Parts: sequence; structure tokens; C-alpha cells
Amino acid sequence: MAKVTNAYDLPARRVIHTVGPKYAVKYHTAAENALSQCYRSCLELLIENGLQSIAMGCIYTESKNYPREPATHVAIRTIRRFLEKQKNKIAAVVFCTTTSTDTEIYKRLLPLYFPRDKHEEEVAISKLPADVGDENGETIIDERKIRIKPLPKKNIPITLQPPVGLPVTDVGLVRRNSSYLDFYLDPAFMSLIKDPDQRRQEQWEKNAQEQRGWNYAKMLGFGDLGGPILSAAEEYSLHSRYLAKAKSLNLSEIAEMKIVYRGGVDSEGHPVMVVVGAHFLLRCLDLERFVHHVVKEFEPLIQKPYTIAYFHSAATLQVQPDLGWMRRLQQILGRKHRRNLHAIYVLHPNFHLKATVFALQVFVDNMTWKKVVYVDRLLQLFKYVPREQLTIPDFVFQHDLEVNGGKGVIVDPRTKYVYHRP
Repeated sequence: MAKVTNAYDLPARRVIHTVGPKYAVKYHTAAENALSQCYRSCLELLIENGLQSIAMGCIYTESKNYPREPATHVAIRTIRRFLEKQKNKIAAVVFCTTTSTDTEIYKRLLPLYFPRDKHEEEVAISKLPADVGDENGETIIDERKIRIKPLPKKNIPITLQPPVGLPVTDVGLVRRNSSYLDFYLDPAFMSLIKDPDQRRQEQWEKNAQEQRGWNYAKMLGFGDLGGPILSAAEEYSLHSRYLAKAKSLNLSEIAEMKIVYRGGVDSEGHPVMVVVGAHFLLRCLDLERFVHHVVKEFEPLIQKPYTIAYFHSAATLQVQPDLGWMRRLQQILGRKHRRNLHAIYVLHPNFHLKATVFALQVFVDNMTWKKVVYVDRLLQLFKYVPREQLTIPDFVFQHDLEVNGGKGVIVDPRTKYVYHRP
């Protein structure tokens, strides 16, 4: 709900007050619809009080754990839906942001819902989430839809004469027990849309059948890749839930392991995320907490083109996760990660890693894993990512010297800088 009061000494005619919802992952849909109602109630009060413009802050707050980007989608699409109906009564809606993060999100998402030209409209079609809400901007849930089809209009002659041989008092019984109503009922009335429970059961049976069938990736030792393919809306919802959970957790012990950390920028100016394979200690690592850490670290980068530098140096000494886990992580990161990923530079690859990447191309995602670039030497990596933009562990330099024999290079022991041998 929203309430309106006088503005008194503030530079406005009225002040509209509302309270944003608390966010919990298990009540994601309820929080979205409550937030949408907050924005819509404010706009309804605007019109009721004869006002034509409104400045709106971000109703969602950090203290209520609402993910920023999903909340922005709800805010903008609710405004868009309302203006579609009341555009003649509202002159301006101003979004007031107080942080640079919110400003960047609004700048990126506003053209999707309010395209200014044909090009932005085409981009919006490809980048808008699958669920843009109903006519009010609220989340649509198939299971809660009322599926009713209007009865067909048929001109059926109705005779008021009772059947011969029956008393007048029995006429109603005859009509009630006859096929009189069959003329009015559409046989497809209750089967317009398949029952949601039946659809879900069929999906489960299909998934179970796929898992019982030949799983070539599992036979080759790459892990279990059985399981449903998620839609864009499902991946977006999955990513939002993990991101919200990650922001509420203390993941300092994962960060201290230095498996994933931010670098500088590559030679083309793209931000770099560094991944160290030898630090991935699978035996003593909580994979679920690690996934939350990855989602939290990658979130600022995946909004625009970025690069991954993966150090496979000495990683063969550690047990690595299988393809099934990699596929799940890719689904959680979402399609934005795959679309904006510029390249993955792999340092010191071996035959097993190349075979794994090939399997990822075949069984998981050809588009993403085609971006892998193999680099055998540090000097080759520095052509793509300048040395001063990377924080490289000491053992990577040592491994590079052992593998390549130090031919043609000199490593400064103090700065770890690699020079060509004169």
C-alpha cells in the first residue's frame, strides 16, 4: 500500500510513502508482486491527487536483501505497464538513484523497456527476460491462471412443450437427465491447457527416461549430464536466488583460498577474472559455498564483455570437478555470462584438460567453450593480458620455467617480471 501526505517545506506538492517488501529466496514471486504493487500504488495515488509527475527512489533496500537487478526489472516494467494505460495523465516519471551501482543498472535496463529507436527495440527483444509480467507487471505463474473459455454461441431451438405421456411435474427431471445441456457445453472446456501437475509429472518422467538411457559423457568419465535444459526465465530466477543468498553469506574463508579473484584488464580493455586450478582443493571445499562465492565475484563483471585467465599450472595434482558440476555452474551464472564472455585464456594446458574442454563443447555448450584459447608460456599470455594487470602466484612462474626449461626468458625474482634472454 501507499499513503500520500502534504509536502510542507519540501520542494514538492505531495509526498507519497510506501514500504518495500522483505526478500527471501523461497518467497521470490511474492516479493516481486509486492514490490510491483508498491510502485503501482504510488502511481495510482499520483493520478487520484491530480498530479502529473513523480520522482521515485529505489523502494527496495539493502537491509531487506532484495537483489538489485531483479528489483530494477520489476520497477521499470511496472512503470511501463502503468504508462501504457495512463500515459495521457502522467507527464514524467523520474528514477532517483543514490549509488553508482543502481545508476548503471538503470542506464542498462531502461532502454530495454523504453527503446528510443529501432535498434534499441531489436536489442530489447533479444535481451528482455522471458517473463515480463502481466498487464500490471506482476509475475505470471501458469499454475495460478484461471483457464476458462467462453461458451460457443449456438442457436438452439427451445421447445416449451412437455413430452407426451409425462405429467407436467416431471418435465424438469427429464431435461435434467437428458442431453439437453450437451448442446451448450464445449467438450474441450476442461482441456484448454494441460493440467500443471500432469505437465510436471510428464517432465519428470522424461528426465528419468533420459537418465536411464545412454549417458555418453558419464560413460567417458566426465560426470552425469542428465537433467533438464533450463529456459531463459528459469536461469534468470536461479541466478537471482543464488546471488541473493551469496550477498547474505560470509564467504571470507573461500575468498582467502584465492581460487577466483579479480585481475586488471586485458589488452582490449576487458576486465579479467583470474582462476587458479591448483588452489581448487576439492576434498576440503564446500562446493555449494564456492558456487555462491563465484556468483558474487562474477556479478560485477558479467554485465559487460569480460575475460577469464585460467592457470592450469600444477592443477593435475588436485582432483577437479566433473562436467555435470560445470554445467550446473554455467546455468547458475546465466546466459548473460555466456553472452558477454570474451575469451578464456588457459595457461599450461595438458592433454586431459583439452579433452575435458572438447567434452564441454560437445555435451554442455559449444558457444561458450569455443572461446577457449590455449597458452603454453607466460610470455604468450602477456600478449593478451599485460603482466602488470595480473597477480600471479609464485608456483606458476616456477612451473613455467620447469615446463619450458627457461629457454629464452629470465624471471626477476623480486618483481616476478619475465624478460627475454639477451
